[in-house]
Amino acid sequence: MHPAPPLDPAERERLLSGAHHDPHALLGAHPVPEGVLLRTLRPYAQSVTVLAAGMRAVLRAEGDGLFAAVLPLREVSDYRLLVAYGEGDLELHDPYRFLPTLGELDLHLIREGRHEQLWRALGAHPMVHQGVTGTRFAVWAPNARGVRLAGDFNHWDGTGFPLRSLGSSGVWELFVPGVGEGALYKFEIVRPDGTHSLRADPMARRTERPPATASVVCASHHHWHDETWMAQRARRPAHESPFSVYEVHLPSWRPGLTYRQLAEQLPAYVKDLGFTHVEFMPVAEHPFGGSWGYQVTGFYAPTARLGGPDDFRHLVDALHQAGIGVLLDWVPAHFPRDAWALAEFDGAPLYEPADPLRAAHPDWGTLEFDYGRAEVRNFLVANAVYWCEEFHIDGLRVDAVASMLYLDYSREPGQWTPNAHGGRENLDAVSFLQEMNATVYRRCPGVVTIAEESTAWDGVTRATHHVGPSGFGGLGFGLKWNMGWMHDSLSYLSHEPVHRKHHHHEMTFSMVYAYSENYVLPISHDEVVHGKGALVSKMPGDWWQRRANHRAYLGFMWAHPGKQLLFMGQEFAQGAEWSEAHGPDWWLLDPSYSAEPDHRGVRDLVRALNRVYAATPALWQRDTSPEGFSWVEGEGAEDNVLAFLRYDAEGSPLLAVSNFSPVVRHEYRIGVPDAFPVWREVLNTDEPAYGGSGVANPDPLKAEPVGWHGRPASILPVLPPLATIWLRPG
Repeated sequence: MHPAPPLDPAERERLLSGAHHDPHALLGAHPVPEGVLLRTLRPYAQSVTVLAAGMRAVLRAEGDGLFAAVLPLREVSDYRLLVAYGEGDLELHDPYRFLPTLGELDLHLIREGRHEQLWRALGAHPMVHQGVTGTRFAVWAPNARGVRLAGDFNHWDGTGFPLRSLGSSGVWELFVPGVGEGALYKFEIVRPDGTHSLRADPMARRTERPPATASVVCASHHHWHDETWMAQRARRPAHESPFSVYEVHLPSWRPGLTYRQLAEQLPAYVKDLGFTHVEFMPVAEHPFGGSWGYQVTGFYAPTARLGGPDDFRHLVDALHQAGIGVLLDWVPAHFPRDAWALAEFDGAPLYEPADPLRAAHPDWGTLEFDYGRAEVRNFLVANAVYWCEEFHIDGLRVDAVASMLYLDYSREPGQWTPNAHGGRENLDAVSFLQEMNATVYRRCPGVVTIAEESTAWDGVTRATHHVGPSGFGGLGFGLKWNMGWMHDSLSYLSHEPVHRKHHHHEMTFSMVYAYSENYVLPISHDEVVHGKGALVSKMPGDWWQRRANHRAYLGFMWAHPGKQLLFMGQEFAQGAEWSEAHGPDWWLLDPSYSAEPDHRGVRDLVRALNRVYAATPALWQRDTSPEGFSWVEGEGAEDNVLAFLRYDAEGSPLLAVSNFSPVVRHEYRIGVPDAFPVWREVLNTDEPAYGGSGVANPDPLKAEPVGWHGRPASILPVLPPLATIWLRPG
């Protein structure tokens, strides 16, 4: 055995400082004229012995944790290190004897920004490599001078674990033998200025429970049991299907429950009420619970507050087995500035634009993504695919789309720069959203994407290849939240009935643009926080009138063209604003609290609405077709009455009539098609079981040959006070 030639001082300094781009060139085994040069970096080790080819050789200490020697061998294809520390010896494989674990195709796709399963290439992956079990760590950090791996397996000292740069891809990689599931880790980034920063893995698929911030090595062992659901979900597009959504903030629906405990309660509750889908507010990991999940640091990790990734899969699986679709809030509009996360990840703007004015999100103190950078777009597009493929998510509701689309969003003149055409549109964001939607729809049959977009952007739900009057192709979403309908209708309901006639158009205006997009009618968490009051608290009048208004509004909403979304707690007319600290006021449903059906009755109404809705194609089959709707009474401002017909594909109608006055209207003539001689009441929000006064139409209503509302026949129903009734022929 010969002494090893000393390292070049500059190379040695770069290696020890963590700023070497190719540590494998200095460490591990390399042929030299005298044999095989073997060098290892083991800080704090007392000695290092090589076990190879039947020989045992003690390496010579070179200082600073470096040990080396030239072994009298022609080659060393396999060897182990026996490292002596003060507390004992460790026998282990040398990470620096392994070839890269990423192939040229992976690196090419990453460089091009086209790796649609990016999570399989980057991050931490337990694997068997060259016959040895360990974990491959890979991270994109193109501006870094060097990257080291720190974790609980090396006492959070990354000195002996530098990663290698894989060429122009900007990816750094290291295979570490012996490290497996459950290990905690971070990447130690050596920035361009030589300073060090410890960062969580942007691609981590599991994290520590906040406020701890380490990433966790993990692999999935979940066996899915939702084959039937997955096979049938693509049979009919969402906009032509029943689509009634219960929005849930998982940590507070039943505070304290884990994903697996939620799986025992949530599916049964949602199925009993007849909702077709749940929508989860963001579950991706976020450090501040008060953000409700909308300030994400771990885009690929379900929050550890409620369990691990397989526990979340178990919840989705349970919902699917109950016949319930799962929508997920997804937040690609911004990310927080936490120094251990994405902000200036490798010492320079990386995920965010280089221009500070462009990078800063003016509303939330966060950073926007650089949608023009191929690798950043890839990070987000692959993330959308990830949730759908790895967790069987059925739809993504994309948060804050408007803030992405406009360069001047919440910015004053001088705080933004026009695009190349002099406009205010963020062309990079438009292209990103089109790519995301096209990719998700191509890869994940049956998945629907939903935009929370609060402006009149043209073509949000138009196909990406169809160019509209604005000159842009459609964004490619399947559905869009109808924020205009929500604002207008809630404004109308907030007025005393005596004043509603002056605001009647607020209830009819939505039909002017109802078919410009494929809409969802959202009564979401945003409407019951920050002093806005719960839905029932927005209504005027005494407690009975408030609940009656609430019920009448739900009946109107479920009959109106568009899909429905209702936030938890509003299904039983909770009076208090939602708080993430304690969730819905479930005690209101306890019969011991009240023998009256105040809250239980509203929940029973929601169950009935969903039941009749699902069984009535007229209410959902032609949601996006003008032929599916016809006003009967859209001008009844003096009476606060609205009446309209919905039609299914066969022409079978449902008649919805809402009386938003606290007076009974007897024999209120309503025009109807003459092809249907008899009409029956199939739903009435004023039923006593729902907490109503019991004014109803128990007997069939015979159509009379009296023309009314521009129709050849009419019926004379009684309209209950502050109520909505649904009638069908038969």
